[in-house]
Amino acid sequence: MTGKGNQRVIGEEQLCDAKLIWDYHRMRHQVRACDAAIGLGSHDLGVASFAAELYRAGLFPALVFSGGNSPTTAVRFPRGEAVHYREHAIGLGVPDAAILLEPKAGNTGQNITFSREVLAAAGIRPSTVLLVSKPYMERRSFATARKLWPEVEVLCASEPMEFDDYLKSIGDENLVIDMLVGDLQRVIEYPKLGFAVEQNVPEDVYAAYETLIRDGFTSRLIS
Repeated sequence: MTGKGNQRVIGEEQLCDAKLIWDYHRMRHQVRACDAAIGLGSHDLGVASFAAELYRAGLFPALVFSGGNSPTTAVRFPRGEAVHYREHAIGLGVPDAAILLEPKAGNTGQNITFSREVLAAAGIRPSTVLLVSKPYMERRSFATARKLWPEVEVLCASEPMEFDDYLKSIGDENLVIDMLVGDLQRVIEYPKLGFAVEQNVPEDVYAAYETLIRDGFTSRLIS
């Protein structure tokens, strides 16, 4: 069913399935001081806001913003995700000297690999890294970092928002659910390709994922 502007009308059962996947994606790590943080680029400027908040709380001395552009961010952040994140964080009080820029990454593996290179070039070789991401990217970023940077202890953090509040903040329920489904597909499939470590997916989460795919939330699936 579609509504105004051909937007899919989302039912309560679909929202319940999406929330189940949302809850699974969040790692709920206990955030503590780390040697460095990486703000993972996306369409969500809240990543930069929360990274700035954690910096001001004294949780890390160096902050990398990583990301070029993707189909979901090219219009919103025409100069690249990392560049816009940096500007936003500076506006929130993070000193320019504390920010390292990684403006080329086009996927999560590149976010991790390129940010590691940027940190090393700055003479920073951390033993603990805090990954700051949009809420439903926590698990995928964790699994990716554990594969590509196994010697580092990885913690994940995102804005402490409830699912309904996040939907309102983004303003596009269809986009968010498409992204939730797409991220879960990557959590499932990427270990088979050597891109990430395997994560257990509970049966109810997998069933919700299959249902949403059948319902057409497929725009962010990989072929």
